[in-house]
Amino acid sequence: MTTLKEALQLDKSQLQELRTELKKKIEEKKDLNAYVGFEEIGDGVPVAIKDNIQVKNWSVTSASEILQGYLAPYNATVIEKMLAAGLSPFGRTNMDEFAMGSTTESSFYGKTLNPANTSRVPGGSSGGSAAAVAGGIAIAALGSDTGGSIRQPAAYCGVVGMKPTYGRVSRYGLAAYASSLDQIGPITQNVEDAAILYDIISGSDEKDSTNAQRDDKVSEKLDPTRKLTIGIIPSHLEEADSDIQKAYDKTIEALQRAGHTIKEVSLLDAKYDISAYYITATAEAATNLGRYDGIRYGNRAEASNLNELYINTRSGGFGDEVKRRILLGNFVLSSGYYDAYYVKAQKVRHLIKDEYAKVFEEVDLILSPVAPTVAPKFGELATPMQMYLSDMYTISVNLAGLPALSLPVMKNDAGLPVGLQLIAKPYDEQTLFDGSLSLEQELIN
Repeated sequence: MTTLKEALQLDKSQLQELRTELKKKIEEKKDLNAYVGFEEIGDGVPVAIKDNIQVKNWSVTSASEILQGYLAPYNATVIEKMLAAGLSPFGRTNMDEFAMGSTTESSFYGKTLNPANTSRVPGGSSGGSAAAVAGGIAIAALGSDTGGSIRQPAAYCGVVGMKPTYGRVSRYGLAAYASSLDQIGPITQNVEDAAILYDIISGSDEKDSTNAQRDDKVSEKLDPTRKLTIGIIPSHLEEADSDIQKAYDKTIEALQRAGHTIKEVSLLDAKYDISAYYITATAEAATNLGRYDGIRYGNRAEASNLNELYINTRSGGFGDEVKRRILLGNFVLSSGYYDAYYVKAQKVRHLIKDEYAKVFEEVDLILSPVAPTVAPKFGELATPMQMYLSDMYTISVNLAGLPALSLPVMKNDAGLPVGLQLIAKPYDEQTLFDGSLSLEQELIN
């Protein structure tokens, strides 16, 4: 498959050939269900777009029944930046409904299959984007990451997924799930492509009040020869299975061969991360999803009065997982429970951030698992709690607003990809990409 870096060197006729070839492959592999719509804009380098990022005049539905029939009236900032750089939105990828899930099974359009093994989930919520890149039917894709939704599917499918520092990439035009956690990021075939796409979509934007207003770029200054101090967290691997532990040990050896210094560090128990995350994320989701009422957007149910309209529209339009999170969010925000749950979660979030800050005084990067297992089979995560626990290694990064990159490090005996993540301190994407490129090159060699 042509890489993003290579595609940016192609002339107009070569790009047209590439687009034609991609369309043919997408049709051949439609059983993967990676794409849920095939709109396109412009004639630049084709990049797949997750179904929760606004592209003008596209049907953008967040993989939900409630948004069927909605057409985006404007472009997200990341789309404007892509178009300005010669990239073109090329197809909508499948996802968990409103980005709530870890398997892409909650989508209105049905599940996406993992190209590495079609009996396995591709991860979520950006499962369609990861499956498209891994399946050779996208050069690169955009996803969004609220609690690991770029990094976990990238790890399950065997591609590179990067979550930027909170505020590095504008959220204007991203359908909000949890506004203090959401970030758009790249899913690509390799680390250098991720750096290139990150550079294109990141930067200042007056339309997003949480934007960091920083415009420094990384891809031109990539340096895999930098020697870094990398923190390892053996105590965090107790919940991980043998495949993940084996990959972790192998990766430490690769980093040492590349000349990096390894230092053991400790972080808060992941159980605190899970509690703080699901209280924060569901509280924000309950508020953000209040706008889908059958009046302003998408589908409207039949009703004889206003109250019935709200109830029928939301009952029929939202799937089970979305309803579950709205209920939980409203509960933790309700009178009498707000201090006991939501306020306490914000205090724990602050502790998590402080803990990372302390660790980054000693190390440049942290090596961490992405998930406790390789991609599970469909239906294996039988309860919502099992699904929530599968996010245990990714959610603290979002709570602390840090940048992180997941890359494939090996395959297990069954041929399933195993991905690990490197985590950096806020706004230090340069070190994150330098360390990731160094590791990638060492693993290839």
